[in-house]
This record gives sequence, C-alpha cells and structure tokens, in this order.
Amino acid sequence: MSFTSALRSEAAPLFDAVYQHPFVQGLACENVPPAALLHYVQQDVRYLQTYAKVYGLALAKSRDLAEMRFFHERLAVVLSGESTAHENLCRAAGQDYASLPSAEWSPSAHHYAQHLLATAYAGSLGEILAAVLPCHWMYVDVAERLCASVRPTPAHRFYDWMRFYASPAMQDSLRDVLARLDELAEQAGERERISMRRAFLTSCQLEYEFFDMAWRQQAWALAEQA
Repeated sequence: MSFTSALRSEAAPLFDAVYQHPFVQGLACENVPPAALLHYVQQDVRYLQTYAKVYGLALAKSRDLAEMRFFHERLAVVLSGESTAHENLCRAAGQDYASLPSAEWSPSAHHYAQHLLATAYAGSLGEILAAVLPCHWMYVDVAERLCASVRPTPAHRFYDWMRFYASPAMQDSLRDVLARLDELAEQAGERERISMRRAFLTSCQLEYEFFDMAWRQQAWALAEQA
C-alpha cells in the first residue's frame, strides 16, 4: 500500500465526518444559511492567502527545477482558481463577491493557518505537502460524492461549487500531488514519515473544524470585550 493510500485509509472516518457535516449536507439540499456561507467565504479568502504563502515557502525549499515547477504550478492554482467557488456561495447568499467585506480571523481558521505556516517554516517538503493535501483531497472527495448523490443541474444553487471541485482539472492536480507525496515518503526516513502522517491528520481534523466554524459562525469568545 502506498503512503497516501495508507493515509486515506486511516483518515476515512474524518473524510466521512466532513461529508456528513451539516454545512456540506446543506450544500446538497440547497439549505445553508446565508450568514454561514458568507462567514465561510470571508475565512476562506484569508485561509487561501496563507495556503499560497505555504506553497511559496515550499518552492523556496525546493531542491531542483522540477520541484520548483511542481510547487509553482500548485501556487498558480491557488492564486487563480478559487473565485468560481466563492462567487457561487456569495451569489447564493445574495452578496456580490467583489464587494464582500473582509473579516478578522475566526479561531478555527486561525488555528489552521498557523498549523500550515509552522509546518512550512520548520518542516520538510514532505511534511509541507502532507499538511496542505487534506484541503485539496477532501474538497475533491466531497464534491465527487455530492455530484454522485445529487446529480446537480445548472439550476442547483451550488452547481458551480460542486462542479469546480469535482472537475477533471482538480482531480488531475490531486493525482499529481498524491504521486509527489508518495515519492517524498519513499525518500524520507521513518521519523519524517511519522511527522508527515501527523501533519496530514491534523489538517484533516482542521478541515472539519473549518466547516463547523462556518456553520456556527464562530467568533472569539471575548471578541466584544477586546
């Protein structure tokens, strides 16, 4: 069994929990509160800025041109590819994406961003890629499941969101990331592979927390007193 196959098997309960979360199931039945949608987008905008920085740090740590090209391609996708999904969620919430106000970090999104940055600064390329992988893998997984169960048409409120993450381009990119992580795992020692596994599973947990944060419109406990 490959390294990524073993990770996927171990994380299966987390993948299932994300798919069953009320936010995700609300996308399926077109019933997510507008405030939750907007909270999600505002936090995801901030999160993706961090995600891009993490890929930039991985590019800086790359050991040859092939690795540089790989991380440069991933970075380009993050910088240019998510607006379709965000626009769809904002449209469903009755909000123009271009005029959506920025927001301060919510606790769970902040935690996730700090986890990624800490891994990017201190970790190996394998640890970095393991930490960012759940974001890509879980979204493709969720979108494929939703498309299979809902069979959305363009009339579905979240059709563009589902089709974007289930698109051949997203699936092809995921396969490239999985193959590269398997290569890095083969080159790594046992201690590094343990760290890669820990980084991956932590990010899986935080993917669930991110959807839950949006659903509950999470704020800092003492925000009003700050």
